[in-house]
Amino acid sequence: MRRFMKKFRKQFRYGEKGFTLIELLVVVAILGVLAAVIVPNVAKFIGTGTIESANTEAHNVETAVTAHMADLNLADLDGTIGVSGTTVGTLNATAGTFLLNVGGLQALYTIADGKISAATPDAAGKWKSLTYTAAGGWAAS
Repeated sequence: MRRFMKKFRKQFRYGEKGFTLIELLVVVAILGVLAAVIVPNVAKFIGTGTIESANTEAHNVETAVTAHMADLNLADLDGTIGVSGTTVGTLNATAGTFLLNVGGLQALYTIADGKISAATPDAAGKWKSLTYTAAGGWAAS
């Protein structure tokens, strides 16, 4: 047993315990550089996801309006639909059936000739800090 313990202790080199200060500083510097590169890129992805989900909702609204126009053989369609659940103009008669998730929308959309001409985000909604343009869709304010 005594021989085994001596052999076991000899496996550890005395005087060479741990890492040197230089080695630790190099590792910390590398981790700092990686963090400086990764953190801003992750923040960009979070903002992009919000804008993409807002643009997806707008696309879904336009698709539903186009399908509704096709069902009723309409050449154009004007009105509003969105967070308040209200519909005006030509959409008034049957809008509740062609958009099943009106209560789940995050903005009030103005429809002109079957396309979204303007949109106002819900003040308490997911993309209250975004603005809508007919040419570019939703973008950061």
